[in-house]
Amino acid sequence: MYLPQYFEETRAEELHRIIAEYPLGAFVVNGPNGLDANHLPVELNTNAGDHGHLLAHVARANPVWKEVKDGDEALVIFRAANAYVSPNWYPSKHEFHRQVPTWNYQAVHVHGKVRIRDDEKFVRGVVARLTRVNEGRTGSERPWKMTDSSKEYIDQMLTAIVGIEIEITRMIGKWKLSQNKEERDRVNAAEELRKRGERVISSAMLDTVDNKTDAA
Repeated sequence: MYLPQYFEETRAEELHRIIAEYPLGAFVVNGPNGLDANHLPVELNTNAGDHGHLLAHVARANPVWKEVKDGDEALVIFRAANAYVSPNWYPSKHEFHRQVPTWNYQAVHVHGKVRIRDDEKFVRGVVARLTRVNEGRTGSERPWKMTDSSKEYIDQMLTAIVGIEIEITRMIGKWKLSQNKEERDRVNAAEELRKRGERVISSAMLDTVDNKTDAA
């Protein structure tokens, strides 16, 4: 990933936050038929290994778990909020007419080594934890639990999936939030995005301005 220094995010807690808040990762491997990407809900275990582990599962019918072997390299891509930015939103454009359109976003690339976990205990734990976390986000008064279904049904469904564990070797964060623009341009672009309902990316841009101001 192309990463100019002013867009680089190295704080582990921020990279972990994006993974936790946007847990649907693009799991990319180089299999026998070339590059392959699968979109998987992922759990991050920060206490495992030197840099943490990613835990997920795939359908047993998905050939990817047979096409990779333990120790193979993988890339998992997480993308947070993103939005188009018009040059018209930069005050400096109207003075100097030297701006072009861009796209702002936050992304985390996680590199690691794959381990296939075809065991019921691992799969059951991953499914239970992913369910608990994501049901908690629904706001339901009675979140769904695995025990809401019969044991026989859940046991049957668990046999239809295979676990994936990725030992993280490195993480790369790119926060492209107009840090290369004048402060007035960043702030005004963020406000224009906010007015259009893009509140998450707008807040991220303003946080970047505040962080730079605090650091100064």
